[in-house]
Amino acid sequence: MELIESFKIDHLRLLPGLYLSRRDRMGDCVVSTFDLRITAPNREPVIDMPALHTIEHMAASYLRSSERSGEIVYFGPMGCRTGCYLVMFGELCPEDVFELVIGICDFILDYEKDIPGASPEQCGNYSEQSLPMAKYYIRRYKESLLTERRLEYPS
Repeated sequence: MELIESFKIDHLRLLPGLYLSRRDRMGDCVVSTFDLRITAPNREPVIDMPALHTIEHMAASYLRSSERSGEIVYFGPMGCRTGCYLVMFGELCPEDVFELVIGICDFILDYEKDIPGASPEQCGNYSEQSLPMAKYYIRRYKESLLTERRLEYPS
């Protein structure tokens, strides 16, 4: 069995950043998948589940309401709990979505209301949320994006 592309990235050298994970094509349709790596794999603790769940709810809500909502395919957490995937229509690169990702960060950092979709009618695990911890991780991630601006996987 051949390794999938994301398993070919050296996770011992991977640091927080915004990376193009892959591009997929079917006919004229191109989909770009971005790796929003929030913590350093295997060197920092993983994101706790309530914070990751809140990041998912907040980012998905922001993206579906943004000016680029028609380009959004999916936003969700990685199984390893070190970041999230953003999937968008188009042949895009990290520079094309950098400001959108900063917008996600600002939205989460400035948010003070009830978490969107965090009710028993709207979510299968509505009570496992933490806006304060989501803000903690996103604050660190945004600072890293702005100071280090890691946009390419380590070779």
